[in-house]
Amino acid sequence: MLYTTQPSLGQAARFAATQPSAACLTTNTRLASHREYLKEIGCDSKFVGSLIMTFLAVQHRHRCCHTKSRKVRRRQTSTAAIASSTTPATSVSGSKAEEAAPCRSTPAPSDLLLRVARGESGCRHTPVWLMRQAGRYMKAFRAYSERYPFRQRSETPDMAVELSLQCWRRFGMDGVIVFSDILTPLPALGIEFDVIRGRGPVVLGDLGRCLEDRLEGPKAIGQISEPEDFQATHGFLRESLERLREQTEGSCTLLGFVGAPWTLAAYAVEGGGTKDAAIFKRWMYEKPAVADEFLRRVAVSIANYAIFQVRSGAQCVQLFDSWAHCLGPEQWVRFAAPHVRFAAEQIRAACPDVPLIYFAHGGSGYLRDQVEALDGCVNVLGIDAKMRMHEAAKVVEGSGIVLQGNVDPFILRHGSEVEVRDAVRRTIDQVGGPGRHIMNLGHGVMQGTPEENVLYFVEEAQTYCAN
Repeated sequence: MLYTTQPSLGQAARFAATQPSAACLTTNTRLASHREYLKEIGCDSKFVGSLIMTFLAVQHRHRCCHTKSRKVRRRQTSTAAIASSTTPATSVSGSKAEEAAPCRSTPAPSDLLLRVARGESGCRHTPVWLMRQAGRYMKAFRAYSERYPFRQRSETPDMAVELSLQCWRRFGMDGVIVFSDILTPLPALGIEFDVIRGRGPVVLGDLGRCLEDRLEGPKAIGQISEPEDFQATHGFLRESLERLREQTEGSCTLLGFVGAPWTLAAYAVEGGGTKDAAIFKRWMYEKPAVADEFLRRVAVSIANYAIFQVRSGAQCVQLFDSWAHCLGPEQWVRFAAPHVRFAAEQIRAACPDVPLIYFAHGGSGYLRDQVEALDGCVNVLGIDAKMRMHEAAKVVEGSGIVLQGNVDPFILRHGSEVEVRDAVRRTIDQVGGPGRHIMNLGHGVMQGTPEENVLYFVEEAQTYCAN
């Protein structure tokens, strides 16, 4: 019976809606006027009255904070407007630490990475670059990633060029790789995606459920059959590569990259990150013809995407099979290898002087299968951190294939300078000495890796001479 004469919470909400200015007023007289209003609507309950007053107090605090933040934003906008008169809209001011950071030049010869990738002998030191070398471990990179969404950064040439070059200017690697993503070509095939901060890439279209339906009809997944067909949808990438080539010409090698067909197809079907690609594997086994046709379209498109990058300035191309760890040896041989080989052969036929690197993350357990399937169409095989390099060297011996890798990224993330330099020297020794392979990690640079450890890694690779 206690609540029978009280107004409902809906009535309380209606009261708050009729008094929007109350939250912005702080005087006791105005709060007193609200108490008088409570009496007018017949609210005799101290409980409901206090509930409404608490609601108003919270709303007051929120709106006052919002008003203050608007003032701060106006001041920031005003400052930015002044800065924009002398700074490009897509640039981000560097920190004092970044400005003070020393720059390191790539040692001669500037084309060492290309020479080693082609299998040339007589190279005196080991070329080096790192997967994810343009990444959030760098403070200068975070100045962009914390402000702009991924696709804006990767599809705006001004930002993509800057983010590609930051690490090279700081550490002097032998290669600069264009800042982009393996999913970037998907929209040209009619598959949309986005990259959500804190979650990662999300591929739209629910292909896991309707892949077969999407291979036919007016909304069918297409294939890009000519390299120049990418110009209409990916002109931004051409501009980025052309500008990067201008800035790196005669100083280091410019790398382009694509996702390998199986990884790209699996990513599209799964709709995002996965541990085992279970949805795409179901298609592989229950309807292999559907999976094969999708893989074929992706392979054709990826080959032409890589050729498009070479024609735009890339001097070397890496094919990332980032999800190869989801496949066993037989699965890789059946569903991945034929499409990788097809794409590599198409790229090689169109760009015979451009070295091709294939990296199957988690694929060291079937490295011999990779050599047998890809010998003659790729120049370099990337090795993950799950295999010793001297064992990998024995597997590729006599094939003419060059190795790349394979220091554990965790050593850079947590190791000391001594441990980083020792890992580099040990890896070089295991492949037979300096100039015999391309130094890299077994996967990408981890977020939180100290920048100085990347410097030690690059410096040691370029200066180490075996006894």
